[in-house]
Amino acid sequence: MEAYAVIETGGKQYRVAVGQTLEVERLEGEGEVEISSVLAVSDGTVLKVGTPYVEGAKVVVAIEGDTLAEKVVNFKKRRRKGYARKVGHRQQLTKITVKAIA
Repeated sequence: MEAYAVIETGGKQYRVAVGQTLEVERLEGEGEVEISSVLAVSDGTVLKVGTPYVEGAKVVVAIEGDTLAEKVVNFKKRRRKGYARKVGHRQQLTKITVKAIA
């Protein structure tokens, strides 16, 4: 089994491994960024679980760029009342690649 970590960013938790590419909620910065909110880390044999974070653990990620998520449309209507409301939202995302788990 390969090494992996569970990180928390943007209020969500992600299971990541070295070389993995994923989209997370908007991260500030350029180049490589260290994420220190690591909930669990495994070297392939031993699993360390934090309370709530593993002390001294960090995940180094490279920021590839910013994108937008698919549009989410919220539509409300009251029949026979002349009320209709339509609101759209596109979440800002950052594409990252995991470089190292330490």
